[in-house]
Amino acid sequence: MRRAVVAIAALLSMALVASGCTFHPPKLSDPFASDSGAPTAVDWRSCNSEALKLNPTLPRDVSAQCGTVTVPQDWRTAKDGKAPDGKTFDIAVMRIRSSKQQNRIGSILVNPGGPGASGIQLATNLVGQVPVLMSRFDLVGFDPRGVEQSASVKCIPDTTLDQSFGYEPDPASDAQFQGAVAISKQIASACSAKFGDQLGLYSTEQTARDMDAIRAALGEPKLNYLGFSYGTLLGAVYAELFPRNIRAMVLDGAVDPTLSPVDASENQAVGFERAFNNFANWCKATPKDCPIAPDARAAVNSALDAARTNPVHGAGGRVATAGWVFTGVISSLYSEEAWQPLAQGIANLRQGDPRIMFALADAYAERDPSGHYTTLFDANSAVNCADSANYPTVDQIRTLQSQWRAKYPLFGGPLAIGMLGCSVWQAKHDPYPVGKADGAPTILVVGTKGDPATPFESTPKLADMLGTGQVVAWDGEGHTAYPSTKCIRDAVENYFISLTIPPKGLTCPPQ
Repeated sequence: MRRAVVAIAALLSMALVASGCTFHPPKLSDPFASDSGAPTAVDWRSCNSEALKLNPTLPRDVSAQCGTVTVPQDWRTAKDGKAPDGKTFDIAVMRIRSSKQQNRIGSILVNPGGPGASGIQLATNLVGQVPVLMSRFDLVGFDPRGVEQSASVKCIPDTTLDQSFGYEPDPASDAQFQGAVAISKQIASACSAKFGDQLGLYSTEQTARDMDAIRAALGEPKLNYLGFSYGTLLGAVYAELFPRNIRAMVLDGAVDPTLSPVDASENQAVGFERAFNNFANWCKATPKDCPIAPDARAAVNSALDAARTNPVHGAGGRVATAGWVFTGVISSLYSEEAWQPLAQGIANLRQGDPRIMFALADAYAERDPSGHYTTLFDANSAVNCADSANYPTVDQIRTLQSQWRAKYPLFGGPLAIGMLGCSVWQAKHDPYPVGKADGAPTILVVGTKGDPATPFESTPKLADMLGTGQVVAWDGEGHTAYPSTKCIRDAVENYFISLTIPPKGLTCPPQ
């Protein structure tokens, strides 16, 4: 499940953005003139205006530079990092430095997960939240292959994505189920027709190898890496492939690489049910803040049932179907800050107003007001489906849907349906390697107790699989932990700066 924390946070702070600080880059003739190490292969250019467009509240004491790193399309046929057939991808990167930086240590490469989310967007969003890291490091974001500025995979029409998100999330009748299958086949056919065998090149292992090319292009002898959600899987694969090229690595919101697609999907069903129960308990305990108290689960189920029979219509004739309402619910569980908007949105549906639910859903889907989508879900499909050949058949998914609905009433059926896309995908597979990071330094694996999308149970499993992993737990809510609280910030930042390993068993309190 994609990482939506940044999008939700942006949604909830739109009013603040409108009145926020204006970005003024520091007046430096060459903000990166003190770079040391091997000559870089990146042809850097100033891109302060591009960074500002991505985050209008960027601190005024930072400068941004952009460039590309050219990599082979297929690392399996590469020789000495070059593509014998001449086929390459240009990977877009942005590095950001504070004018207050002193005693520079190096760069930290960041990835927000997804798969399919933009690391360049993440870097611009993180800058103002991590001043301690910015005082010693450049922050470097990259769009992985297939994402936005890096050989983007764009093959799903906006109208088809609208149809997909708006469709019944847990189709009960055979006709409804076959409708979901038809949408998945439509998406698979469109992507196959446009990209053909190239779709198999957007795998996690290929991207992990791109990361090492970025490290080398930055002139960094060792990689510093901060990966969230799917970014933890990307980091784990990198750690197995290049364990001795790591200086420091933090994996926040752990994915268990050993799980099959079926087990991973069921794991998420567990996580979302638990997160929704936490939301419902909050609702019952704080009725003044929750207009659907005391029974939030009943209120959401009622809203979904109403959307199936008599959906609310919004501006421009947009219809708040059960699919859109469910997407809004999913979206809100990624951040505790979105719980109150979710409760208000469900309450507003009763009054014929779908605006909050649409806003929550659109933040998750990365859909703008004109109905245009980013490359997020196109790339998400390409990566997930390339990464495994072990997706269940359509018939098996129909059986799992019924079984999981019984165990996980709100999320089980939809999580089973979510596997349809890769079950009918028309491209080659490129499974990633799974194994220990022999020779790597200690890797911090951070987990959130109430995480819906990457349930906490995966945190110790990833740490154990790596062999050098150490768990840091946050007893909080939402998807991923850093930089939510001082305890987590201190543990992560002390590790990056001084390589200080937190005490074993460290569990940070909610606030």
